[in-house]
Amino acid sequence: MAETINFDNDPPGTVPSGWSAGVTGHGSPRWAVEEDPTAPSKPHVLKQSGSGSFPFCVLQRSSLAAGYVEVKFKPLAGKEDQAGGVVWRFKNRDNYYVARANALENNVSLYYSENGNRRTIKYVDAPVAPNTWHTLRVEFSGQAIKVMLDGKAYMDLEDGHVGGAGAVGVWTKADSVTAFDDFAFGAR
Repeated sequence: MAETINFDNDPPGTVPSGWSAGVTGHGSPRWAVEEDPTAPSKPHVLKQSGSGSFPFCVLQRSSLAAGYVEVKFKPLAGKEDQAGGVVWRFKNRDNYYVARANALENNVSLYYSENGNRRTIKYVDAPVAPNTWHTLRVEFSGQAIKVMLDGKAYMDLEDGHVGGAGAVGVWTKADSVTAFDDFAFGAR
């Protein structure tokens, strides 16, 4: 099972069909499909343009215990953060894994959220140019987690905080305005 979603069949101004948007913590995220002439697969992207502690948008029908999740993302704006990320093993708004890349900090980081509290597993310096499309990929199986940015592995480690199957999706932080395209996932 492998699938790529490019948001091109969803009407602009809506949350993609079958996806659920929300926030861990508080805030007012705004997830919507928009036209973007720079999209890797034109014409649409999924864009988060509101703000919140940790906004997410997950594919409701997905449920993976082992596999991969990948997305192309473009950090567009944000004074506090310019982050794009992926979530997996998403149980609910407060319990999941997330890997993200941040253009303001030039790093990739891995976290887990437990009962709504974000916990850092690891940070690694990495070039994340603003207003540029990047590819973030995570491969996971059991406790093994591998995080890649633009084809280069930045983390390869083990962590057992969030086990079992869960949904996959995309994620941002704070005031990040971020576009996403070509969301891909598959079981292993």
